[in-house]
Amino acid sequence: MNLSDPVESIKGVGEQTLKKLNKLNIYTVGDLLYHFPREYEDRSKIRKISEIEYNEVNTILAKIGTLPQNLKKGRQILTKVNLRDDSGSLFAVWFGQPYLKKQFQLNDTYLFSGKVTFKYGQIQMESPDYEKVAEDQNIFARPIIPIYPSTYKLSQKIIRQLIRNALDETQNQLIEFLPLWIRKKYQLADYNYSMNNIHFPESDQSYFIARTRLVFEELFLLQMGLMSIKNQMDQKRKGIAFKSISELGEFIRSLPFELTSAQKRVVEEIKKDMISEKVMNRLVQGDVGSGKTIVAAIALFIAVKNNYQGVMMAPTEVLATQHYQGLAPILNQFNIRTGLLTGSLTKKQKENILKQIKEGEIDIVFGTHALIQENVAFKALGLVITDEQHRFGVRQRTILSEKGSNPDVLVMTATPIPRTLALILYGDLDISIIDELPPGRQKIDTYSVNSSYRHRVYQFIKKELMSGRQAYIICPMVEESDDQELQSVISYTDQIKHEFEEYNISYLHGKMKPKEKQKVMEEFLKGEIHILVSTTVIEVGVNVPNATIMLIENAERFGLAQLHQLRGRVGRGQFKSYCILITDSKSKVTMERMKVMKKTNNGFEISETDLKIRGPGEFFGTRQHGLPDLKIANLYKDISILKKAQEACIEVLNMDPNLEKEEHQLLKSRIHQLFSEKIKEISL
Repeated sequence: MNLSDPVESIKGVGEQTLKKLNKLNIYTVGDLLYHFPREYEDRSKIRKISEIEYNEVNTILAKIGTLPQNLKKGRQILTKVNLRDDSGSLFAVWFGQPYLKKQFQLNDTYLFSGKVTFKYGQIQMESPDYEKVAEDQNIFARPIIPIYPSTYKLSQKIIRQLIRNALDETQNQLIEFLPLWIRKKYQLADYNYSMNNIHFPESDQSYFIARTRLVFEELFLLQMGLMSIKNQMDQKRKGIAFKSISELGEFIRSLPFELTSAQKRVVEEIKKDMISEKVMNRLVQGDVGSGKTIVAAIALFIAVKNNYQGVMMAPTEVLATQHYQGLAPILNQFNIRTGLLTGSLTKKQKENILKQIKEGEIDIVFGTHALIQENVAFKALGLVITDEQHRFGVRQRTILSEKGSNPDVLVMTATPIPRTLALILYGDLDISIIDELPPGRQKIDTYSVNSSYRHRVYQFIKKELMSGRQAYIICPMVEESDDQELQSVISYTDQIKHEFEEYNISYLHGKMKPKEKQKVMEEFLKGEIHILVSTTVIEVGVNVPNATIMLIENAERFGLAQLHQLRGRVGRGQFKSYCILITDSKSKVTMERMKVMKKTNNGFEISETDLKIRGPGEFFGTRQHGLPDLKIANLYKDISILKKAQEACIEVLNMDPNLEKEEHQLLKSRIHQLFSEKIKEISL
């Protein structure tokens, strides 16, 4: 039997069970075996009924004391059965499972496991899991019982039996695909042993050994797939070998500030890539305000001085315009012609700029998604830069790259991710990190208060406005919602006008037309607007040095990374800046987030904590579809195994880039099996 065989080939899978398994995304024998337990129950701790603990899961060995009854409870059927041992009795209850009435016979012995409560004057075990015990059965032989993710009326008992059947039918026939040298080096258990002991562990130690092997395998295969794709991309495509530029030093010296050592290091990594024939595929990660944009400008300078064009794509018109307005004057001093292409241009303006790009009259074009439209053609595109990478998929990056002949690609993100995890999120890219802020960048003082402090906060904002500064106020929504008591941007703006009568207040949200947004941002930048009430549309990249206060309403509605991004909109000039978080939430997660925001301004520290609080599933919400799901690994808990898996992956690909050696053939086929359908879809 193979892992790819249909799950109905397993004994016990009939038509109805098959439908239920399919709803759990189980279609093959492999899917069933990789449906790992979500937790385990230690049934060696069997309690007497007199010793049970309320509101906890208890396991008891009991006899059926009375015949089961089906009772009507509202629209549902409640099945109730009395259980007894020599110390007392209780009732087991199940909702919506009337067939259980025929399941139990008087005086038969069962192991029952479930949460025990005291309700309606009775001790009740709610929806317990159960297993019949024969008189001669040693119930302590395998006391660790797996509990599986399950829905759609598929009982634990059925899932356990099906997995046991699958393991029996594939017993010691699962083909080991990890090379022996890897298993020896990293002390990993055999595949068959691991699969048996992850489902039905003989002991705690057996479970630990099995899990370590399967976590390593999962993370190793994921990275082998991603790095293989990257290797194929590198091998297939010959890139542009740019020449070193003598003017580069003069350009860097002309900048209004000196580069940090981190920026210098990243510039060297980019130069090395651009000079080589290999197509550059590099991610530049840097915290808010670390100076990624100027690093991008240096790369664009190299491309243009080699007689190629460059393009820089941003996710919003506000950000694209800001890049254009910030970099054009610096580049124009060196006779570099720049242009801006966005959706809000008139037809005539668009036609004119498209003609200039095609004929090579524009060296660098800044823009939004408008750049990837079919009618955009370049004379000689040599460098593609995308800003805020998590807003774009690989496909969009690829469409832009295809407008040139294997141009170099530089990707930027201000969402700090721990490096080891970045290798999974951006597995097809080399990674550079700007881990240092420019000198003079001040720490932003952060405070968390409840809504009773709002008046005092407004007084503080007035004090800053009187000193000539400006403020942002962030609300989570655009329109009023009946079921959520959140401040809407528009109504909030109206509410605070009487509080700040002498000041000019405006608002910004995602549903406004690009031209309207642009007008508001320009007025705010010029200081004509004193308070800007906005949604998270200003989260990315907006640079107004005179803004010193960031007030975030309903702060509990935002994740840590987003709060950090929003805070990064202030503290960009010479003035002391503040971030005030208003929340009435008492939830543990919210309080933890507020504590972290007050404690640190370091984005990498914040992302580590975010990952810890939210768990990997939610943390990677920015990841688009295409990758095999993680079935067992936890990217926070298993970081040490992840590092070993990455090390092994690099070692394999260094010695055998195309997995041609005999010892790697089974591994190659497993990677192909996992990734063959995914490669075209992957958009990280």
